[in-house]
Amino acid sequence: MAVNAILRSFTRALGQLGDARFRKVVLLGVGLSLALLVAATAGFAYLVDWITPEDAWLPVLGEVNWLDDLLSWSALILLMVLSVFLMVPVASAITSMFLDDVADAVEEVHYPHLPPAHRVGIGDAIRDTVNFMGVLVGANLLALILYLLFAPAALFIFWGLNGFLLGREYFTLAALRRHGRDEAKRLRRRHAGTIWLAGVLMAVPLSVPLLNLLIPILGAATFTHLYHALVPHSDAASLRYPPR
Repeated sequence: MAVNAILRSFTRALGQLGDARFRKVVLLGVGLSLALLVAATAGFAYLVDWITPEDAWLPVLGEVNWLDDLLSWSALILLMVLSVFLMVPVASAITSMFLDDVADAVEEVHYPHLPPAHRVGIGDAIRDTVNFMGVLVGANLLALILYLLFAPAALFIFWGLNGFLLGREYFTLAALRRHGRDEAKRLRRRHAGTIWLAGVLMAVPLSVPLLNLLIPILGAATFTHLYHALVPHSDAASLRYPPR
């Protein structure tokens, strides 16, 4: 596995974070992620409060009027805890929406000699994002069983699973800018170990609240660099790309 290439790619992506185009995407990503989180939290708390009666009768305790407050606060705390896991698919979807913008900024600065890349069409981008979201959410829901069965290793399972999924998706999206889908899949299989390890590097900070809002943007940039490190420029430059 090309550990040096992964670290170099991440360092270069981090160094470009001050780029005006990066800042724009970061602000959009942070704003949309926070908006989704706040909306989901408020909506869920309101739903629990709406379906819970103000006065209820409980065995032993009798009539109580604090049950709706208890359930609302419990739902709020539960959703905040689950947001650590749910932030992965949400942030990843946002990254997919802006991947071309981030990759364009990276390539214009670091790889100006290459021909313009092919931007993924909006229809394909939406389809890929929805498919990826479904896989991420489904995989993480199934993984909850493993988290319960192997609680001490839950964090490592989370990193390993999401590292694989994130690496697979980010690299494919970066490669699609320069190759067809079949070739992108072949390159992904060829460098599977390196891509997985790079994906884990992205997944580890995603489990940290607030920091996980910034990492997806760096992930898109990192995998753009990693793609160019794994695929010789002579091969990439020989391809013919359709005009934007």
